Amino acid sequence: MKLGVLFSGGKDSTLALHIAAEKEEIVCLITIISKNKESYMFHTPNIDITTLQAQALGLPLVKKVTEGKKEEELKELKDAIAEAIQTYKIDGVVTGAVESVYQSTRIQKICDELGILCVNPLWKKNQKALMDELVAKNFKVIISGIFAYPLTESWLGKKINPNLIDKLVHLSKEYGISISGEGGEIETTVLDAPMFKQRIDILDYTVQAKGNSGVFIINKARLVAK
Repeated sequence: MKLGVLFSGGKDSTLALHIAAEKEEIVCLITIISKNKESYMFHTPNIDITTLQAQALGLPLVKKVTEGKKEEELKELKDAIAEAIQTYKIDGVVTGAVESVYQSTRIQKICDELGILCVNPLWKKNQKALMDELVAKNFKVIISGIFAYPLTESWLGKKINPNLIDKLVHLSKEYGISISGEGGEIETTVLDAPMFKQRIDILDYTVQAKGNSGVFIINKARLVAK
């Protein structure tokens, strides 16, 4: 079965890609670039880095831009999936959905309308287990956005490792935040993963943060040998 992956460049969509690739053929990535930083549907920090990630994976990238208006942004997603069906003959799309009913139901509806499968390898996966799997499989992932108390600027750019996961577990127990950021508390960017033929090297970045909200913006990056 040929699959496309709804790809944001974050940990969930990248892990979902790897899990799906163990059983099926991944033939393309599908990325929606939202102009709305508060998009309900789409990851936004460092979304442009998906171009480098696609090169690292050796996969073609179907990319669409949306204004990011609630519900209207689904049109661009449907157009992108339709293009992937036409160009790459995909039988279904892979999502990185874990808990978000809002996202999963809308993607499922689009897939139903287009007559293809919706594959959700991470759905309802234990969030600590998900984070531990990233470390176990040697993913290199950084925190590229923080959007909840008590997270601060110091988290931005940090790599996900056992120590950071322990801190998130503690904060989850004390403040109720999601360990894997499913409530939008954190966003991530993947710099390397098992299927990457090259890794991403950050050459220049900017941190923009105020209080418990901030982003780690990659200004310049390159692919280097692993």
